Amino acid sequence: MSRLYVTEESEGDRIDRFLAEKCEDLSRSFLQKLLKSGQVFVNGKAVKASYRVMEGDEAVFEVPDAIEPEILPENIPLDILYEDQDVIVVNKPKGMVVHPAAGHYTGTLVNALMYHCREDLSGINGVLRPGIVHRIDMDTTGAIIACKNDLAHSSIAAQLKEHSITRRYEAIVHGVLKEDEGTINAPIGRSPKDRKKMAVHVPGGKPAVTHYRVLDHYQNFTHIECRLETGRTHQIRVHMASLGHPLLGDQVYGPSKCPYKLQGQTLHAGVLGFLHPRTGAYMEFTAPLPDYFRHLLDILK
Repeated sequence: MSRLYVTEESEGDRIDRFLAEKCEDLSRSFLQKLLKSGQVFVNGKAVKASYRVMEGDEAVFEVPDAIEPEILPENIPLDILYEDQDVIVVNKPKGMVVHPAAGHYTGTLVNALMYHCREDLSGINGVLRPGIVHRIDMDTTGAIIACKNDLAHSSIAAQLKEHSITRRYEAIVHGVLKEDEGTINAPIGRSPKDRKKMAVHVPGGKPAVTHYRVLDHYQNFTHIECRLETGRTHQIRVHMASLGHPLLGDQVYGPSKCPYKLQGQTLHAGVLGFLHPRTGAYMEFTAPLPDYFRHLLDILK
């Protein structure tokens, strides 16, 4: 049972907004469903989403236990860059979600890995994320590693935490970068203005470092390579947007209209390198640029 009290600064807010601000782990749409079904009480009475809170109000609600859906193997072709008894490195296509989540319980990389690897996936991250130790966004393409056992998972997770894994991305950004290379050192956290977005220099932000260098200049765009030190959600997208150079096609952090027919941001995880969890040998893999990215570069030239 959750119990919240309204203070002066929240007076006059809608109850759904008040709850969303106080309960960052719950979406506003989920809270609105609770309100609609009469499961949120203010001062002992069920209220609707339109209720305006007053200072001193007591809001009480209970979050129902989540029902974990059954995740099934699916025969989805994988572009495998490397595979052995411990790890598998896949070149993820555009539009594929890495692991199941609300709205995406099928067609994910996890569904494909469960079919391909059968029972051989680490269980550290639970039934929704078997084998998954890091992720890339749905519309980002390129190299991602999955782990087949807990030994491999623990090793790769430790390397990620130590920032020793090589992760180099290619991107196309709006505008012409003046500097040929640079480093963005700006903490990233959930945007207080929009919970679906991340932002730099916000309360509770975590350290985030991105190194970039220019690969080519075009009339209104720049082709760059980014090397990650950290791996925050939307890191490259947020960092480049903070410089005034959002990624081409990124309608979340950039212009709402794209001059080209693109499916999300132009971002590709091109190089992934790590120490093999069993042998300790350094291994590095390159995922070739997808066709849409190459075609776009030809157009810009």
